[in-house]
Amino acid sequence: RRRRWRIRGGGSSCGSRGGRCHIGGGPEESGRRGGQQCRPSSAATPANITATNLASPTLAPQPKAHVSAAATLHHPPVTPHLSQRAEAMTDTAAATSRHLVRFGRRTSRGLLLGFSGARVACIAAAAAVFIASMVIAGIVGAAVTAPAWATLLVAAFVPWAGRPIIETAPTAVHYLVRRTQQQTTFTVRPGQPRPAGTLALPGDAAALRWLSDISTGAVMVHDPHEQTLTAVAHVSHPAYVLLSPDEQSRRVQGWGRALAGLAASGTCARVQILESAQPDSGRGIIDWWQEHREPHGAQWAVQQYETLMETKAPAACTHRTLIALSLDLKRASKAIRDAGRGMTGSAAVLAQDMAAFEAGLLAAELKLISWLGPCELADVLRGAYDAGGAARLEGTGLGQDLATAGPVALEEHWDHLRHDSGFSAVLWVSEWPRIDVPPHFLHALTFAPGVRKTISITATPLSTAAAMRDIRKAKVEYLTDAAQKTRLGVIADLADAQELADVMTREQALISGHADLRFTGLIAVT
Repeated sequence: RRRRWRIRGGGSSCGSRGGRCHIGGGPEESGRRGGQQCRPSSAATPANITATNLASPTLAPQPKAHVSAAATLHHPPVTPHLSQRAEAMTDTAAATSRHLVRFGRRTSRGLLLGFSGARVACIAAAAAVFIASMVIAGIVGAAVTAPAWATLLVAAFVPWAGRPIIETAPTAVHYLVRRTQQQTTFTVRPGQPRPAGTLALPGDAAALRWLSDISTGAVMVHDPHEQTLTAVAHVSHPAYVLLSPDEQSRRVQGWGRALAGLAASGTCARVQILESAQPDSGRGIIDWWQEHREPHGAQWAVQQYETLMETKAPAACTHRTLIALSLDLKRASKAIRDAGRGMTGSAAVLAQDMAAFEAGLLAAELKLISWLGPCELADVLRGAYDAGGAARLEGTGLGQDLATAGPVALEEHWDHLRHDSGFSAVLWVSEWPRIDVPPHFLHALTFAPGVRKTISITATPLSTAAAMRDIRKAKVEYLTDAAQKTRLGVIADLADAQELADVMTREQALISGHADLRFTGLIAVT
């Protein structure tokens, strides 16, 4: 006998035929409550948690993700016949947290029926070649020109690394041209010293200039191509996951207000959060214990503590959080003129933004250790390219000159980068979680043991006018796509309706006075 129950009030359903249970419904339901799924069995099985999709940044365009809404979890009443199967279900932290957030879907609108302009052009060219050959020479002509139109169709529909070949081709051609011109390798030339005031970095970063601000003691990096001026802050924070839900929510709101304040200023180009994790031998913890331990204390406690250090200290990690604040010199041109013009006026305007940002950090319970000076920035750059050498020079006072803090040699490949003492690969977060997740959903990734990695999250503020133009464009594309599908008889997908709902939610938040931010997530594994 096959039975099926559905509880509409709670958005839950159980089906004995498929042997699966859904708690809180799918993304298409209005009451999103977690989206866990499990399979009934004699023993509880872990719930499947949707992981963030990662792809190479060289194979994908600039991502766009917008925070769309924050939901609150309410547990609906469950009927007795459903609770009898409770032993087959597992729970997660996301389902019990009262403060959940949800990211909007990355838009997938295209020129025609969801296809990008490059794919439409490729399909049109294939159709033109096929029809012309059929009209002129019939089947024989179609067979002769088959390599041409078949290649175009393969380029339009066959994916390569998650994207159609025609969309990856420009990046591949650009890389091949650079490799042919030997622009993928870099070596230091001691006989040709760098100009004073520039960073010893390869590629486009070679044009970066730095200056030391006397009033703040921070080093500011000027990008003449992007017309930005950047300062970097070293921030410490407590164990967020150990706080109460109310305290977590208060700190998240404080951090949101700090970002909203920067976006409201109109002169902030971007804010980048860099969370780096490096394996630590645990020598510092062991030395501290050997120096401060109480030999006449409780022997059981001393024994347990030493056992813990012997097993866990070698696998420890050192975490460092940096926040880079960039000033848009074009937008702040009036304020720069009022402050004295040139780099002096730019530094004064950036110092004002730094002071306002410090107040925002206090509201979010984040402790500002210091704004990085020339020596600290040199340590960061040297550690990024030569992690082994930076570890040997730590505490010696050597290698703290920005003029020589760059790499000695560098070799770029399609999917990785080889530098002084290591290899690095950069992963792109192509899709943020589309279900309700707690604010600390990146905790497991951040504290993954034994991996030297750097997580970069860049928030780019959008002006109200630019955000409204983006929203209107997305709505027009959705309506046009829906009309085309209706005319051709194509069945509409729930994903399209969900994208429209995310756009409408974003517009409502923007009208209510909230700031609009575009997030980019990258992960560098070394």
